[in-house]
Amino acid sequence: MTGPTTPPAPANWYADPLGRHELRYFDGTNWTEHVSSHGRTSVDPPVGGGHVPTVQRDTSKVVGDVGRAGTAGVAAFQGTGSIFTEPILVVNQKAKLIEVNNEYAVYDQQGQQLAAVREVGQSNVKKAMRVLTSLDQYMTHSLQVVDMQGNVLLGLTRPAKLVKSRVIIADPTGREIGQIVQQNAIGKIRFAIEAGGYTLGSINGENWRAWNFNIRDHTDTEVARITKTWEGLAKTMFTTADNYVVQIHRPLQDPLRLMVVAAALCVDTALKQDSRGFG
Repeated sequence: MTGPTTPPAPANWYADPLGRHELRYFDGTNWTEHVSSHGRTSVDPPVGGGHVPTVQRDTSKVVGDVGRAGTAGVAAFQGTGSIFTEPILVVNQKAKLIEVNNEYAVYDQQGQQLAAVREVGQSNVKKAMRVLTSLDQYMTHSLQVVDMQGNVLLGLTRPAKLVKSRVIIADPTGREIGQIVQQNAIGKIRFAIEAGGYTLGSINGENWRAWNFNIRDHTDTEVARITKTWEGLAKTMFTTADNYVVQIHRPLQDPLRLMVVAAALCVDTALKQDSRGFG
């Protein structure tokens, strides 16, 4: 991406297309220098390109992740090339010895990258705390889901927490779509999927380490599954990398469709922020 894209929209605050802040003000014609992160406004000229995270993985390894997921890697319907329509998504975290920015690449089952997840709005102080301490698990984390051109598709915000987490899902204008709300802190972790004042379904950890999840609708019917794939002992022990295969069993209607995809993309970065336990 060589510069911020211009939305065909009226003057307002929108997700920062450059990925440096949560929001940037669009004056109806151009992006401005006025930005906002975590409710604090500042000035940052809209220059430079938007960052779209990529993970250097061979296509064969991405396809291998699908195979390792077993039945969770079997497509149930035909997709159309969007993260919102593909039956299988492979979510790969960028391997780092120390994680300062959460970055993920999102592939289809053939290994083509469709989108990415990037963390936005972090101050230098917060980055330093992530290096020196584990206190960042209690802080607010904001992420953007972007396509390969850098266009923002979803915003994911996990507010500061002590014990239980919640994640706010928003559209590119910052309008809330729904929330993923942790229901318990002991045992197999469960989250409620909520939108418009209704509970649309649940996300259910299948073991105490919360590596695999089933996602169910309001009738308690499984509609999707998230399976962690094994990257090898050395990579698992010495880097922050996590990889997941997401299988969606059937086409879903909004807002459940958006919430299921959002859950799959933030299950590790936003829901399990502390690597020593479920976040």
